[in-house]
Amino acid sequence: MLVLENAAVLDAEGGRLLSPRHVVVEGERIAAVEETRPAAAGARRIDLRGRTLMPGLIDAHVHVAITTMDIAAMQHRPVTLMANESRRILEKMLRRGFTTVRDAGGADYGLAEAVTRGLIDGPHIHYAGRVLSQTGGHGDFRPRVDGPALCACQIHSSGFSHVADGVSAVRKAAREELRRGASQVKIMASGGVASPSDPIWNLQYSPEEMRAAVEEAESWRTYAMAHAYTPEAIARAVDAGVRTIEHGNLIDRETAQRMVARGAFLVPTLVTYFKIDELGRKLGFPEVSVRKVKDVLDAGLGSLEIARDAGVALGFGTDLLGETHDFQSEEFALRARVLTPAEVIRSATTVNARILKREGEIGVVAPGARADLLVVEGDPLSDVRLLAEPEKNLSLILRGGRIVVDRVG
Repeated sequence: MLVLENAAVLDAEGGRLLSPRHVVVEGERIAAVEETRPAAAGARRIDLRGRTLMPGLIDAHVHVAITTMDIAAMQHRPVTLMANESRRILEKMLRRGFTTVRDAGGADYGLAEAVTRGLIDGPHIHYAGRVLSQTGGHGDFRPRVDGPALCACQIHSSGFSHVADGVSAVRKAAREELRRGASQVKIMASGGVASPSDPIWNLQYSPEEMRAAVEEAESWRTYAMAHAYTPEAIARAVDAGVRTIEHGNLIDRETAQRMVARGAFLVPTLVTYFKIDELGRKLGFPEVSVRKVKDVLDAGLGSLEIARDAGVALGFGTDLLGETHDFQSEEFALRARVLTPAEVIRSATTVNARILKREGEIGVVAPGARADLLVVEGDPLSDVRLLAEPEKNLSLILRGGRIVVDRVG
């Protein structure tokens, strides 16, 4: 048993600090949050002396298995090398305070199980497995000079995606990933930055194909998430029943209102565009993709304001690739330019918990919740940028009740 005494507990949903509080941890769960000091005979006690105690952070859009910005090189990466690179990425994420992540393409059962068994000391993983893409879509990374693949087979698979055309092929691809344990189904609904042949404005997948993926996900009591930038792509996806829209940089007010009416979430991912623009060429990111990032970079911050003002529930994602994963925490500083600290923290805790369908289990400091906890030097509700410097400002990190980092003096 562990007792964290004299804490200022951050209520993420309410945007307030509750002090003093004493939090009792038994095993992997929070047993109690008390106003008076509990007896708890024999427990280990850590006096936080008024420091902020908050829920572990949740990143709802990561790619831990994309381990280099050189996308062409990923096609030939030995799986054993990639697994060990992914392990390092995950372990660093946990030490930045991210105790849960949702992988949006590339991770699989093996990585998630390695975390569960303690072979990787990283965050809990909710994974989409291989993404679903149409031919020439954002999951189709074949160079334009490749010959056509027009055989009778309807699905062409890589380590990252299933290129599947037509309702029956989409259904089969979705079923395959759900069979393999995917937490949710990921589809590509518009053009993207990293893929070589599709402009950002390209509409991808028909409404019927999207509905097939949504239906298959719902049959497993889960949901579909969709990569989409433009209003047209976002509207098509949410009308088909997609639950979370990823990125959404070019959203307009009418489409944001449509998302609210459909109960859809938006997961913006700002930091990745800034890092592609800054470091992409140096790190071997394809030149065509470096050029395409200009189409969405400047609109990113404005999309937060549009969605927030319309009442869209905003999640927190980063979408970093390869060598740029180390900049994950900078997403907090970027969002702080247009959102309040409480809004940013809520997105990375309670909103993301709702997205993952884990309300009350993660993203909160409450009895019965998983003991994923952070101790912050300072008040992030006054300055959320404290979370952008985790090595300096996170003095204690617990994942499932186990202390991962202890710098409490």
